[in-house]
Amino acid sequence: MKRDIFQAIADPTRRAILVLIASNALTPNTIAEQFNTTRQAVSKHIKILNECELLNETKMGREIYYQLKIDKMKEIDQWLEQFKQIWESRFSQLDQVLMNLKSKENGI
Repeated sequence: MKRDIFQAIADPTRRAILVLIASNALTPNTIAEQFNTTRQAVSKHIKILNECELLNETKMGREIYYQLKIDKMKEIDQWLEQFKQIWESRFSQLDQVLMNLKSKENGI
């Protein structure tokens, strides 16, 4: 079952897991040690992130290491970029309105 990536990253615990594994591959036990929850709960979060293809999974001996799949995060960034452009445009318009008001106050 493929899950929705935005639903997956909406959860604060899953976002925290992504931050943890962004630079270093970690085992589920190492990840679980960072949270005040059970290993099983963290495993469920990892499963959801894995189903969304946000994780690279590497087996070394009996251990599994998870690391963030950067390319998948780039897809999210590209989708968000369209909104960033809208926000920047609106902030620029607001800046212009504020500068005009300030100029009127100063009699310029």
